[in-house]
Amino acid sequence: MPEAVIVDVVRLASGKGKPGGALSETHPVELLAHVLRSLVSRNDLDPALVDDVIGGCVGQAGEQALNISRTALLSAGFPESVPATTVDRQCGSSQQAAHFAAQGVIAGAYDIVIAAGVESMSRVPMGFATVGRSPYGPSIAARYPDGLVGQGISAELIAAKWKLDRETLDAFAAESHRRAARAAADGFFEREILPIDVANADGDTITHTTDETVRAATTAEGLGGLKSSFYSEQYAQRFPEINWHITPGNSSPLTDGASGALIMSDTMASKLGLTPRARFHSFSLAGDDPVFMLTAPIPATRKVLDRAGLSIDDIDAYEVNEAFAPVPLAWAHEFGADPAKLNPRGGAIALGHALGSSGTRLLSTLVNHLEATGGRYGLQTMCEGAGMANATIIERV
Repeated sequence: MPEAVIVDVVRLASGKGKPGGALSETHPVELLAHVLRSLVSRNDLDPALVDDVIGGCVGQAGEQALNISRTALLSAGFPESVPATTVDRQCGSSQQAAHFAAQGVIAGAYDIVIAAGVESMSRVPMGFATVGRSPYGPSIAARYPDGLVGQGISAELIAAKWKLDRETLDAFAAESHRRAARAAADGFFEREILPIDVANADGDTITHTTDETVRAATTAEGLGGLKSSFYSEQYAQRFPEINWHITPGNSSPLTDGASGALIMSDTMASKLGLTPRARFHSFSLAGDDPVFMLTAPIPATRKVLDRAGLSIDDIDAYEVNEAFAPVPLAWAHEFGADPAKLNPRGGAIALGHALGSSGTRLLSTLVNHLEATGGRYGLQTMCEGAGMANATIIERV
């Protein structure tokens, strides 16, 4: 079987996901189109050779509706003959896109494919598609009579179950900002960040190259003054074990962004004279309790390590998405993971979590970190809405 290799992987620098954010004046189709156009131009690749574009997007409504991957592909000037599809596995959407892309290559269905993702949370707010209507039918209500909960409550439940106190969560969040700020200052993000010209709120054109969500001056003490984001009397009565530790400071911010990876068979890369940077080693998916919702990276990681025949100690870096600080902390506790290897360049608390883009965003950071440090194996996993997770192991070539 052919091997699926990553020839290139890039991302936009994050923008705050609210009006006035660096990317908020740019239509999400244009964000993704810029990534697609750049992936082929950077590698001198004829876009007609691309068999498919698979893009992740969670808010598939409004400006992100009607298969945004196809719209972006056409906006990028790709031939009309190139197809595209848009997938939604919640926060792991573009990680799932990468899975589908790589698995298609391994199966022989693709020679060249782009996996990508986009989310403009400033223009298509989270939950926009469900305003005024419930996505749950009566069978869900019958199965979960106490009701499902939002992700913030799930994060509180994880913090309570793993006995993670407020100080631990805030210290982890501050460290995420410290690592991201240091990586940026040392130029470690330059290879993965794709410059983009955008209009600012004044209508002037600027080149955006710096993650807008990183706050270098963040301290655990400063975060300690923030109030709980999700406290309510209703949930306090239902879940008396919750201590209400989740705040804006130890959660990922609303973010705009886009990212993508050029994936192909090793034989096609050789034929085109392109140098692979990493190969896909192993994949897994897992589901878990949808009330706890964010714990599925734990069984997904167990699966992917078992399939790979590797232990956690064989992995040189882990990217575990920081939707909320308890998620990677609980994950690390379960595996006895080395804290120094966990999100070594900072995570989503600092770098942002542009939902549909986050999977290939993490992949870009992971590939570049392995190259910079000489590491061999990298593991990426992502918690997802309704209690799911993807896990991926890549091997640096």
